[in-house]
Amino acid sequence: MGDRQHDNTKLITDSHHDLLATVVGRELASELMVYSYKHGFSGFAAKLTESQTQQLSELPGVVRIIPNSLHKLETTRSWDFLGLSPHSPSNILPKSNMGDGVIIGIWPESDSFNEKGLGPVPSHWNGVCESGDNFNATIHCNKKIIGARWFINGLLAEYAKPLDKEFHSPRDAHGHGTHTSSTAAGSFVANISYKGLGLGTIRGGAPKARLAIYKVCWNVLGGKCSTADILKAFDEAIHDGVDVLSLSIGHPIPLFSDVDERDGIATGSFHAVAKGITVVCGAGNNGPSAQTVSNTAPWIITVAASTMDREFPTSITLGNNKTFLGQAMFTGTEIGFTSLVYPESKGLTTRGVCESLSLNKTIVVGKVVLCFTTMGRRAITNASAVVKEAGGVGLIIAKNPSDALYPCNEDFPCIEVDYEIGTRILFYIRSTRYPLVKLIPPQTIVGKPLSAKVAYFSSRGPNSITPATLKPDIAAPGVNILAATSPLYSFVEGGYAMMSGTSMSTPHVTGIVALIKRMHPNWSPAAIKSALVTTAWRNGPSGLPIFAEGSPQKLANSFDFGGGLVNPNGAAEPGLVYDMGAADYMEYLCARAYNNSAISRLTGKKTTCPVKKPSILDVNLPSVTIPSLRNPVTVKRTVTNVGAPESIYKATIEPPFGTIVYVNPTALVFNSTVEKLTFTITISAIHEMNTGYYFGSLTWVDGVHAVRIPLSVRTEFLQPHDDDDDED
Repeated sequence: MGDRQHDNTKLITDSHHDLLATVVGRELASELMVYSYKHGFSGFAAKLTESQTQQLSELPGVVRIIPNSLHKLETTRSWDFLGLSPHSPSNILPKSNMGDGVIIGIWPESDSFNEKGLGPVPSHWNGVCESGDNFNATIHCNKKIIGARWFINGLLAEYAKPLDKEFHSPRDAHGHGTHTSSTAAGSFVANISYKGLGLGTIRGGAPKARLAIYKVCWNVLGGKCSTADILKAFDEAIHDGVDVLSLSIGHPIPLFSDVDERDGIATGSFHAVAKGITVVCGAGNNGPSAQTVSNTAPWIITVAASTMDREFPTSITLGNNKTFLGQAMFTGTEIGFTSLVYPESKGLTTRGVCESLSLNKTIVVGKVVLCFTTMGRRAITNASAVVKEAGGVGLIIAKNPSDALYPCNEDFPCIEVDYEIGTRILFYIRSTRYPLVKLIPPQTIVGKPLSAKVAYFSSRGPNSITPATLKPDIAAPGVNILAATSPLYSFVEGGYAMMSGTSMSTPHVTGIVALIKRMHPNWSPAAIKSALVTTAWRNGPSGLPIFAEGSPQKLANSFDFGGGLVNPNGAAEPGLVYDMGAADYMEYLCARAYNNSAISRLTGKKTTCPVKKPSILDVNLPSVTIPSLRNPVTVKRTVTNVGAPESIYKATIEPPFGTIVYVNPTALVFNSTVEKLTFTITISAIHEMNTGYYFGSLTWVDGVHAVRIPLSVRTEFLQPHDDDDDED
């Protein structure tokens, strides 16, 4: 995207039209023009044939032409779990006035978007509400929903079929947008639950923040979003005056580079951050495999998903009076002792696998069925439908342990257990002629002894584009999150539903960013990101270690949750921040060895990298990641004091296994005239051998604050590839 040559948006649009008309003619240019980008950056989207594309690319003034691409879509307890109870005067919720004055597809009639207690619309707001299908801007926008736009032309250029079960308006048909919006900034609504589960007062993280909705994802092929539409939404949001942008959207691996406009999110967010707008994105739902994290640009806050201290245990009592606990979301009546069956395999036929159940109706009617699966939600959905059709009354699914739950259709009793419990139930079935089971509907349990875990589905690092840039940055609750949704959503109850995904963890961080922005309006997006990363919990609010779900479950590390689990109150007063601005992002882009023209296209300004390539390890991130350590490496960082002017911080080092870490100086002394200080970290390997990543930390402590950055180091004396970006 090019730089805007002037501030007259009409002239910019006219220049785009004239350029296109040179190839297709003036009359056809209006028809083929999809969007003109004119606020945050300059460029346009148009429908062109291959030959027209070639002609346009040869014109002076055309920097680059790229194809459109598609992206995909990636609560009552969670805010109390994070320490943001509205009843506590000491947390940042009251200190920030609940985000009042900060601006972040909805179902507008939801009580979560009521305007009670809100003052006038912030004076810096320049946006609008646009009417459309079943959406009247005059009726549906208020002091809470102050902006609502929709962008579909980019998708329609790729997908010519009619969109069923959709609204050509900001109204949400999928449920995803309403859920994420209400999680970030929904108003207080009392006595909300999902069929009695998770009962409480629902609210967003910043209940008094205002919402501006930019609908770019549509209910087709599971939820798709066009790059052209995403870029247009960024362009308008920059103009409208938003303070925080939340995107629960991602692109699966392989990823586009930071300077490839086909990403859309990296490009649009760069321009937003340049204008002081913080951009928060989901890490993706392709975990627990390594190197699956998306939205990896360093100017983005990338959010992993965790569980919280809430579960829905369900009692399974066998005929031998042994009771096991599973998890479920069915809310019917208790199923008294009834027959229990496992479809045993015969010959070459496998019958007990959930995704390929083969049932004899005569032996299933009125019974509970046990099955095993290595797959996810679809296997459970298919199995429950087969059991129900055969006349069964319940299903027990043995699967890899995971806390993300989904109700089965029509509230059919589906209970999930791990393989160990599933095997013990199977052994009981095989040990008796008439196995019996009793199923009790789930209860809601919160607090101790439950602890947070990184969710099984949450995408993991290391970063597949730039291993020396730590991703994800932070984790937040994203499992079984109760929030408002569209009444068209499959599992809605009274306008609310539980959903899981990094799409749900992202708005948690967005809400927290809105609170911090209200308290510190002059902080840059990088300062806010640093505050989140350096104050995050590694051990969770309970003090217990945070595990990461997977095969097997393990203690979480920086590639699972970045700095850790988000700590809202700590992030509001971090003490020190690792700040970054335009020059730092230029240093990053040059260190990545992107060519000058590619960087210039991204930034919209002519850029020339220095002859000597900067070290990517010196980019002022709130983390240090060394993918290939052989010889001793020295990196530099600069911190800015945002706490008491007269402060002394001392270094505490937790070296990654097999390394020696030195910090110089070991103490940082700030006063009224010294706000920024630079230090170096030298890391060397003890053993000359290839290893995996080991993890440690550097923490600056002043007696009040503990400012921690993760250290992630891999020693490689025999490299599997030739890449001088990160080696030393």
